[in-house]
Amino acid sequence: MKRKKYSIFQGEGMLNFSSSILAIICGLVFGWIILLVSNPSQAMGGSMMILQGCFTDGIQGIGQMLYIATPIIMTGLSVGFAFKTGLFNIGASGQFTAGAFAAVFVGVKFTFLPEGIHWMVALLAAMAAGALWGLVPGILKAFMNVNEVIASIMMNYIGMYLVNMLIQKTVYNPIKNQSQAVAAGANLPKAGLDRIFPQSSINIGILIVILAVIIIYIILNKTTFGYELKACGQNPNASKYAGINAKRNIVLSMAIAGLLAGLGGALLYLANSGKYLQVLDILSSEGFSGISVALLGLSNPIGILFAGLFIGYITVGGSNMQLFNFAPEIIYMIIAVIIYCGALSLLFKHFIHRLQERAAIKPGAVNKEGNE
Repeated sequence: MKRKKYSIFQGEGMLNFSSSILAIICGLVFGWIILLVSNPSQAMGGSMMILQGCFTDGIQGIGQMLYIATPIIMTGLSVGFAFKTGLFNIGASGQFTAGAFAAVFVGVKFTFLPEGIHWMVALLAAMAAGALWGLVPGILKAFMNVNEVIASIMMNYIGMYLVNMLIQKTVYNPIKNQSQAVAAGANLPKAGLDRIFPQSSINIGILIVILAVIIIYIILNKTTFGYELKACGQNPNASKYAGINAKRNIVLSMAIAGLLAGLGGALLYLANSGKYLQVLDILSSEGFSGISVALLGLSNPIGILFAGLFIGYITVGGSNMQLFNFAPEIIYMIIAVIIYCGALSLLFKHFIHRLQERAAIKPGAVNKEGNE
């Protein structure tokens, strides 16, 4: 019985889960310290509000959590998919923005499309734009050996300034310095979810996200293509000698990663929740949150899904902290600390693995067991 118990708790799944939980606890502790410094008398109440998360607002809060989690799960999938190929897709922010603009452009201009097809075309346009934006760093990496981190950072800023210019030339609302509202047919349908979660911004986007998670999981774990991608990421030299086309896989991996991020942008700005593309020189935070979500979920599609839901959970809880007289800036800081502490999950995973190796079997334990 002891051996069975050991195998359960020493498995890869338990190791991943433990490291993610430790990263979350670390983030919550740092968040509590910030609360204690900023407002000692209300620190405990604020902490409880974060821990209660979306449940403070009941069914509405759960719906809002799912809405908030939708885009960051997609950017998390984008980053995590590239990680599996040994690539660091830090360009999810630019891909997200490119996809968001393509979706909004189709939503505003393509009013001749039927209502049931309009939003689908907008999603397809977003995926194509995101894939194109991910394709460029992939080609530079594969054929010119340009570091994908540098190339994707460059594409982030090019995307931000280019989208700002295109908004002003095509779908600009000069009064509010933002994009125009999309046509009603371009808004994502609710699919009855608004009845289950009333007064929330939830829509079919969360169902699309779950479908994307399942598809990416199958691609990575059940297909030859996924095996080749992971082989290139884990051992490029061995995969090269095995006859795997590493250059093709790099390009495809970055294109698929961009597609996922672009879809995330569309799911946010077609949600009919009052979100518009602002003409500001600021990179979208969803892209960088996706990096933390991917790290917290250890690049596993299922782990990324739950990591994104957790970020949505604490975000809803954090928004309720204003009841305890915390300034909005403090709330955003705490949420950011918890999110970015999620990046420590890989460090904790390595630390736990080292502890397991040291405590695996003590010297003489095997002989003692054999004598018994």
